[in-house]
Amino acid sequence: MSKHFVTGGAGFIGSHIVERLVGDGYDVTVFDDFSTGRYDNIAHLEGRKLTVVEGDVRDEKAVTKAMKGSHYVFHQAALPSVSRSVDDPQTSHDVNMGGTLNILQAARANKRTVKRLIYASSSSVYGDTPTLPKVETMATQPMSPYAVSKLGGENYCRAFFLSYGLETVALRYFNVFGPRQDPESAYAAVIPLFTKAMLGRGKPMIYGDGKQTRDFTHIDNVVDANLAACTSTKAPGNVFNVACGSRVTIAGLANMIGELLGVSREPRMKPARPGDVRHSLADTARAEEFLSYRVRVDLRQGLARTVEWYREQAEAASA
Repeated sequence: MSKHFVTGGAGFIGSHIVERLVGDGYDVTVFDDFSTGRYDNIAHLEGRKLTVVEGDVRDEKAVTKAMKGSHYVFHQAALPSVSRSVDDPQTSHDVNMGGTLNILQAARANKRTVKRLIYASSSSVYGDTPTLPKVETMATQPMSPYAVSKLGGENYCRAFFLSYGLETVALRYFNVFGPRQDPESAYAAVIPLFTKAMLGRGKPMIYGDGKQTRDFTHIDNVVDANLAACTSTKAPGNVFNVACGSRVTIAGLANMIGELLGVSREPRMKPARPGDVRHSLADTARAEEFLSYRVRVDLRQGLARTVEWYREQAEAASA
């Protein structure tokens, strides 16, 4: 049976990929430096076909050694957050772009076994172009160091496919959410932040006027896309949007979460942040054609599951 290698496998997205793979009976190696990932995210998988290696993607030798014998590589490790990259562009570059080059070099060094590499990219590469929906053939206009680093990783993947024959697939994630997404980080995403605030006595904080829109994507859809990218014969060398293909305003999102929690809170408004795009909406036709991708969990279903998970976590913490 195939062996899988997941960088950032203790993080939010990576841990869900690991959970699915282990559940399907595969041998999985997690490579994570635990700077943003948490062992608790994968602790429930102990005793199964799981190996955990603590290491940094900036260490090419460590990556190459840990990847030995793997057949499929899921490169999820990154320093997330547009605002973090604006605060510290150098580290975002070193981890996201330099780390991706190291992963590609390691896959090339292990070319006898590695069949394909799946790269986690981002919708932020499109920038703030007014054209909607975003289509993979559009010109990219990254607005933040984070977006630049993700686009650079895409280009490295394409170059390794063309130059060395390494099968690579890049997936542009649109605003992924779900259980295990950390609400405590200074750079936490909006859904865990809104939910945490409204589970307590706080108010959701909105940067900008709240009329900006996002295409939120439940984690189960993202895992489906990653696994499909492993097996599709038409996928190598290509990039795909992974999203729901629908959008909601940030103010509307806050209202939806409030309804699910049975509370009503007026948001606190803050100035818009540098690097944030105004509107985001994906065209998923290419993923549907090449990967047989389908939206299995829509926004409302995903929010209901996610909010309930945070509620259970809060109740357990207070017990």
